[in-house]
Amino acid sequence: MKNAYYIGLMSGTSMDGVDAVLVDFSGAQPQLIASHTEAIPSHLLKGLQRLCSPSTDEINRLGRLDRNVGELFALAVNNLLTKCAIAKEEVIAIGSHGQTVRHMPNLEVGFTLQIGDPNTIATETGIDVIADFRRKDIALGGQGAPLVPAFHQQTFAEVGKKRIILNIGGIANITYLPGNSDQVLGFDTGPGNTLVDAWIQQVKSEPFDRDGAWAASGKTDQDLLTQLLSHPYFSLAYPKSTGRELFNQAWLEQQLSPFNHLDEEDIQSTLLDLTCHSIARDMIKLSNEGELYVCGGGAFNGQLMQRLAALLPGYTLNTTSALGVDPKWAEGIAFAWLAMRNHLGLPANLPAVTGASREAVLGGRFSAK
Repeated sequence: MKNAYYIGLMSGTSMDGVDAVLVDFSGAQPQLIASHTEAIPSHLLKGLQRLCSPSTDEINRLGRLDRNVGELFALAVNNLLTKCAIAKEEVIAIGSHGQTVRHMPNLEVGFTLQIGDPNTIATETGIDVIADFRRKDIALGGQGAPLVPAFHQQTFAEVGKKRIILNIGGIANITYLPGNSDQVLGFDTGPGNTLVDAWIQQVKSEPFDRDGAWAASGKTDQDLLTQLLSHPYFSLAYPKSTGRELFNQAWLEQQLSPFNHLDEEDIQSTLLDLTCHSIARDMIKLSNEGELYVCGGGAFNGQLMQRLAALLPGYTLNTTSALGVDPKWAEGIAFAWLAMRNHLGLPANLPAVTGASREAVLGGRFSAK
C-alpha cells in the first residue's frame, strides 16, 4: 500500500517547543514515523509571551512574530525530514496549528488568532501547508476548540468501552467516548500545566516542575484551592474553551495576594491540585467510572498522575501509549490528521463538542508552488 505521509506541527499554550511529527495514514490507524521538537529561542518566546497580553504596538509586533514563528515552524519541518531521510516530495501536506496569541470565542463577535505564517512555512519547506483550522468552526458559531476530540473518536473509541482521553498541555481538555451511540463530548476543563509552570518559572527560574517534585514537597492550602476553584469558568456548561486570557500570571498574582503568608512549595502543591480537582470534577459529572488515558506533557508528571488517580477511584488510569499513541506526540499527530481530513475534503469538527452549527471541512491550503 502506498504511504500517505502528512506532517503535524503543534505549539501549545505552554510554548515549550514546536513539536513536529511525520505520520503515515495509509493503514487503519495512524503510524508515527518520526518526531522532532524544535526549541523556541528565548527572544522569540519573550515576544510571544508579551503578545499574549494586551499592550502597545501590537500590530507591528504581531506581523513580525507571525513571520518569525513561520520560519521556526519551517525549520522544525526541515530538521524532522533530515532526521528521518524522507524527501519533501513524499509528504502530501503539513498541518500547522500555529501559535495561539488570543482565544476569545465568547465575545459578541468571537475570534481566535494563531500566528505562524503558513506561506512562509510552505515556501521554506517546499510542501503545501494546511492551517487556520479553528476559525471556520468559530464562523459557524462554535468555540473553535477543542478540535482533537474528532481525532480521539476515530483513533481511540471502542464499542462497549467507556473512555475519557485527557490531554494536559498548558490547558487541559477531555474527550468523552461513551462506547455506544451517545454523542462524543469534549471541552477544556481549565488550567493544565500553565499555572504550575508559571509559578516555578517565577520563583525558581526553572521551565517546569519535573515529575511534580516541587509540588510534592509542599502541602495544599484548602482555602486557596477553594478560592481558585470559585473561578466562574469552572461552573460554565459545555461547550466551552479557555486559554491564557483567563488563566495567566496576572490572574494568579491577584489570587495569591491574600495568601502571601504561604510557603512557595505549598502554593505549587495547591496549583497542581487546582488542575487535578477541576479535571476530576468534570469527569465525574460525565461518568463515575471508565477508562482514563492521558496525553500531553502532564502525562509525564508523576505527582499529577498520582493525585488524579486518588481523585478518580472508579477509573483505570493509563497514558495513551496503552492505546498505541505516544502521549508526547498525540496532539501533533492530531494536526497531521486534520491536514489529512482537509486534503480529502472531510469534516473534522464535532458540533456537540465545539457548539458549531454543523460539521465542516477545517483549514485553508497554502500552496508551496
